[in-house]
Amino acid sequence: MHLDVQDLRNFYYRSTLGRAAQTAIRGRLEEIWPEAKGQTVAGFGFAVPLLRPYLAEARRVIGLMPAPQGVMPWPAGMPNVSVLCEETAWPLETGRVDKLVVLHGLETSERPTELLDECWRVLGPGGKAVFIVPNRAGLWSRSDKTPFGHGRPYTLGQLETQLRKHHFLPEYHSSALYQPPSYRRFWLKSGNLMERTGARLPRIMAGGVFLVEVSKRVHPPRGSVVRDRAPSALEALDGIRKPVAKPV
Repeated sequence: MHLDVQDLRNFYYRSTLGRAAQTAIRGRLEEIWPEAKGQTVAGFGFAVPLLRPYLAEARRVIGLMPAPQGVMPWPAGMPNVSVLCEETAWPLETGRVDKLVVLHGLETSERPTELLDECWRVLGPGGKAVFIVPNRAGLWSRSDKTPFGHGRPYTLGQLETQLRKHHFLPEYHSSALYQPPSYRRFWLKSGNLMERTGARLPRIMAGGVFLVEVSKRVHPPRGSVVRDRAPSALEALDGIRKPVAKPV
């Protein structure tokens, strides 16, 4: 079940832990996608905290928020780009999106199959998507103090298998949120150091979320392929070179 948009806004914009989580995840996303000049960038779920770096150069930025969650205007002080939509029927043309970010969308969806089909539909040829989900082995999925403690956490293998089944090709994965989900001053001050250390030692420290970048795999043509070989010039003249006698 999707979280309420007010709870998500309060966490990411009005709490120290939420702002630290926003900074950590957005930093990883910018490493994967450092720019989106002239492209259409969309985010589904509550991905708007991660989209701000692309507002200046992207052709268009769209924040898609599912109806069970609710919607809020975003970005503050600028023309609104967020829109309320059905979870599996987005108001976007097929193949319109170049880059798609899904945060607090997949793990809380009651219809993940249809949701992934919709993600595939809106991506254009060569389009990329990043799915961000709670890590089942991480501390953040075990605490209900943050949005990552709700919904279905994943292992990396489970997420990549599900994405492949829906015609996405995983190309890169990363992790974030190595600091504990605690509001204590010590952990908040140590957050940046733990993020840098955890990125270098992923097998020792389990991050709170996975980021998996995928590309859109185009459906292969159906049916059997029949190859017709064009006859050579000599084959075409066989009837002249070797006349067939007519019966008397």
